Amino acid sequence: MKAFIELLQHMAEKRRMILDLAKSDFRKRFVGSYFGIIWMFLQPLATVTIYAFIFGPYGFKSAPPVPNTSYVIWLIPGLVPWFFFSESLNTLTGILQEYSYLVKKVVFPVELLPIIKLASCFFVHLCFIVIMLVAFLVSGKTPMLSWLQIIYYSFAASVLVLGLGYLTSAVNVFFKDMQQIVGICLQFGIWMCPIMYDETLFTSRAPWVGTLLELNPLYYIVAGYRDSMLTGAGFWMRPTLGIYFWVVTLVIFFVGLSFFRKLRPHFSDVL
Repeated sequence: MKAFIELLQHMAEKRRMILDLAKSDFRKRFVGSYFGIIWMFLQPLATVTIYAFIFGPYGFKSAPPVPNTSYVIWLIPGLVPWFFFSESLNTLTGILQEYSYLVKKVVFPVELLPIIKLASCFFVHLCFIVIMLVAFLVSGKTPMLSWLQIIYYSFAASVLVLGLGYLTSAVNVFFKDMQQIVGICLQFGIWMCPIMYDETLFTSRAPWVGTLLELNPLYYIVAGYRDSMLTGAGFWMRPTLGIYFWVVTLVIFFVGLSFFRKLRPHFSDVL
């Protein structure tokens, strides 16, 4: 708890620096690129197009579980949080190597580096949320008050990925293969959560698969985005899943932060 309080103090004291470095990190991604920020949208757009073709009306013809909803509109609220989670975790893992010149500064609070990178990724996430809202409006969906719950679920996803990021970034300093391991796990991870497919495809034959899927904390985030955007269900309507998510997420966060702080004195020596 002491580590968490100190982190909050550092965030309050350095909030302007965090925002400035996050903006700089966001702009740095597209420096020297002819198409600049356009590349940020091309890969997700290609992903949506491919899966829409495979599972949509021209492929396996997967019917979304929400009536009067196309597969693409059902797919987008599942992919948006996944893009945020996967990009954040992947970039957080290598953050200490990327900003090694700051790690070596004795006076710099290194615990802020993952937060800076997370904030940079969140700027991208906000762009995708806007695109998602536009897609829903264009498709004829009526705005609902539940859409505001995206703020809550985005915060929940941020806490989860930050805790994991503290763990993986600390390990990556001493075990360079961690970045590749995270990348492979993310490739499997997108299929371990019902993002592309409706879970009833499996639970109708084996009900225990539903329990297995719910053990993945990201399930709560994906289901929450779809509840908010498609069905209008409130976050309080999944009380058991919500409690489980926050217990697991907070354990991951505090363990990750403690692990990071324990290894922090050795970062500058290795880097």
